[in-house]
Amino acid sequence: MKFLQAKFIISAEKLSQCPDFSLPEYPLLGRSNVGKSSFINGLANQKKLAKTSNTPGKTRLINFFNFSDKFTIADLPGYGYAKVSKEAQNRWQKYLEEYLLKRGQIKSLIQLIDARHDIQKNDFQMREWVKAYNLPVITVLTKMDYVPKSKTLNVIKKVEKELGGTVLPFSAVDSRYNEGIFDFLLQNDVSG
Repeated sequence: MKFLQAKFIISAEKLSQCPDFSLPEYPLLGRSNVGKSSFINGLANQKKLAKTSNTPGKTRLINFFNFSDKFTIADLPGYGYAKVSKEAQNRWQKYLEEYLLKRGQIKSLIQLIDARHDIQKNDFQMREWVKAYNLPVITVLTKMDYVPKSKTLNVIKKVEKELGGTVLPFSAVDSRYNEGIFDFLLQNDVSG
């Protein structure tokens, strides 16, 4: 399995601070602690590229990662848990909405869902918001290594039924799922 060279580029609080480049961009949506940083690190085959934390709500900015000049992943602040003021949460929400609705480089959103649990209320709310604006989105099920192999297909089918669209499994500790993710991320690659 090939890995792409990945590097951190920049952090931005809002759209006007986002880097100006033309690579396909994939923002990560997900609850705090769903494994967004682990997703980036797993794809990059690097343990510490994106900072992981046991404390939910650590990501406060949009963090951009370049994968071999093929595509960019944007790690967004998690939803559903953050020990910050209402004012700060409202500001994030405004900035993130502006970014998600106006950033021309975005090819598809990637909503991460924890495969160990039922889909949460705020996951459904996020998906409703995405659908309301008719934004392209796929679902990636994280932490699949915790799901017994005999139940893998059932978990994927259940999420497909509840959210619709493409559902891809992922595990940060087992790279066997990476190929399906890369196939999706590289479908816009015209260079190779």
